[in-house]
Amino acid sequence: MAGSQPIPEDVIVTDAARKPVNDPTLGKDVKPSGSGEPRNRLVVIGDSLSHGFQSGAIFHTDISYPAIIAWELGCFDEFRFPTYPAFGGIPLNIEYLVAELEQHFGSRVSWWEMPQAIYRVRQHLAEAEAWWDDGPGAKPPPSRGINHNLGIYGWDLRDALGRTADTAAAAWRVPDGWKPVPLIRNADSISAMRVLDSARDNSGAGLTPFKAAAALGEEGTVEDGSGDGIETLIVFLGANNALGSVISLAVRWSGDGYQDLKAKAAFNVWRPSHFEAELKLVADEVRAIRARHVIFATVPHVTIAPLARGVGGKVRPGSRYFRYYTRPWISDRDFDPEEDHPYLTDEDARAVDSAIDQYNQAIVETVLRGRDEGCDWRLLDVCGILDRLASRRYLDDPQMTPPSWWTPYELPAELAALSPPPDTRFFASGVGGRTAGGLIALDGIHPTTIAYGILAGEFIKVMVDAGVVFNDASGAPRSTVEVDFKRLLARDALISNPPASLSPDVALIGWLDQRIDVISRLWAGLG
Repeated sequence: MAGSQPIPEDVIVTDAARKPVNDPTLGKDVKPSGSGEPRNRLVVIGDSLSHGFQSGAIFHTDISYPAIIAWELGCFDEFRFPTYPAFGGIPLNIEYLVAELEQHFGSRVSWWEMPQAIYRVRQHLAEAEAWWDDGPGAKPPPSRGINHNLGIYGWDLRDALGRTADTAAAAWRVPDGWKPVPLIRNADSISAMRVLDSARDNSGAGLTPFKAAAALGEEGTVEDGSGDGIETLIVFLGANNALGSVISLAVRWSGDGYQDLKAKAAFNVWRPSHFEAELKLVADEVRAIRARHVIFATVPHVTIAPLARGVGGKVRPGSRYFRYYTRPWISDRDFDPEEDHPYLTDEDARAVDSAIDQYNQAIVETVLRGRDEGCDWRLLDVCGILDRLASRRYLDDPQMTPPSWWTPYELPAELAALSPPPDTRFFASGVGGRTAGGLIALDGIHPTTIAYGILAGEFIKVMVDAGVVFNDASGAPRSTVEVDFKRLLARDALISNPPASLSPDVALIGWLDQRIDVISRLWAGLG
């Protein structure tokens, strides 16, 4: 069952893997301006990867990668971020639900327990819907001020340019009748309102994430010794300009109306020319923000996400691409492109990757222009980092001859010591513990806590190179800066206490998807 559209002419499809950019300064020296100590040490504009999304939900936002950076900076107590405290967060925490089923049914749901398991799943979903849509969760809590973490799941460049807490409230959905399988119907609005409700101008009108960051940038002046309002601004957007292709397993290229907040819902991969036009507007917004250092991150190759598992073998020996990409719970033996199985083809995956390569080249050129203008804009090539972690694309294929620049990513010692070492395959575990994966959570897209720690560590390297000072608990500067992975391992339940029911065929996740259409419904309404 394929539904992809023809490849537009501005997508330059190539077989060659893009060479990452390892120099954050792009070889151009810029002297950072400003004096004093900025009041806001870290501000982040992004999507689900910055928001802290895991296993289908926003929940532990205190261990998102921005929060991990703030912890290492020594400013965690002042770092403001939204919270989602009940029912495993929103819209649906698959890890939380798996733990709930295991608590009542053990490591396997038998056939005679099936009706009771389905009832328990529905009961959990109904209670969560009532709490979030109609109860205490529907109203944002009081805030200490504009959040420093302005990442919002599901948002692309256009959303960050045009949406506010007010537009989120205006999109609130009302009940439209009884549903056999309920799901929080306003998760997208609730998540955005909790991030942005405190971001308002003097008239009370809502601010976009960029305008909110600009307001934080105006806090503090050189005269009172606080210097620039923001020390480091991270801009990590663009994944949602292509991620929908993996979620729906169909490619719908952007067309007329891609700049419209409603019309763009028809598209799930932006043509490079459209992405570049949006990125220019993003750069203009960033120029108006008073930040000493700005780090732009590149867009990961979304086809690496194990939610779209390669089947049918590689298209040829040594290729990066499989013949087809389908759900991880559909085995090679069972998959049939003539049946009602969703899939992308190798041509689809190659075209999406090629478009993302063009996005990333546009990001590189944007940073270079900023540095030409004297701005301390820097680059973190997240795409290259994930490529070096890609298990099935490079590491597990003995016939693969990687490009000359490619080397496996060296995991931090605490993670490399785990057995087995974590990788990017779909998570699997049994009664004996974790057997595969470990870097990608149970939605097959987003990082686990330890993987967010890896991402935080890479941003920290760029910040240290820019001259940012990291403080210890006493407030003294640290001589070396490393992420505390012992702390993160203790917080990462998938690693420290893995489910006993996630066998290599991830049948339980597939069972949930069959019963409640979890994958497509998680992302409904985000266009």
